[in-house]
Amino acid sequence: MEMRKGLAMTLLAATMAMLGAGAAHAQTATRGADTAAAPLPKDIDPESRNRLPVPKREDLNDDDKKIFEAMTHGQAASVRLYSPKLAQSLGDAQNYLKSETGFGDQLTEIAVLVASREMDSQFLWTIWEKHGRDLKDSRHIDAGIIDVIKYEKPVAGLAEKEALVTEVLRLFGRRGTVDLVELMTLHTATAAELTAFDEQLPEGQKPLMPVR
Repeated sequence: MEMRKGLAMTLLAATMAMLGAGAAHAQTATRGADTAAAPLPKDIDPESRNRLPVPKREDLNDDDKKIFEAMTHGQAASVRLYSPKLAQSLGDAQNYLKSETGFGDQLTEIAVLVASREMDSQFLWTIWEKHGRDLKDSRHIDAGIIDVIKYEKPVAGLAEKEALVTEVLRLFGRRGTVDLVELMTLHTATAAELTAFDEQLPEGQKPLMPVR
């Protein structure tokens, strides 16, 4: 069912407040709107598209190899698999927060977009904006909501921060509020990780998030 725009706007403003006005902004990994075809920085591995080469299964011990195989399924490994047990724990948390909280795909989409924009994460924003604008994707949301977050437009007619947080508690309960904050916190941490390793967008992908 399509989410009501008023609820989406309330959630947007409340979650922005939860992030905190004083949050430090991470540097975006890919700058400008014309960088899709630009050459990679010299310290970027062309296969992993970040500062570290792709983790290799053969470099791991037997226990870690099992985790590696379970998490990759033949696909390229992420940087986190240099530490397989950490990758497994974070993967379990991510799966829960994205799929098992009961928020639904649209509320999850908004939460991740807000966290991505707050942290200026070009990689996360671009990937999730594409989800949000895809009419065939269950995460599709109204384009106006995306643009409010993307261009940091004012949200008119909303109450003060304290009232908004109370509204989130009323709508989602204590557990749901904790899950919502943790969902955004997880993607805030992911954004910082992507910045640390200077993760580049997939080859040919135009950056979608405007630079501040």
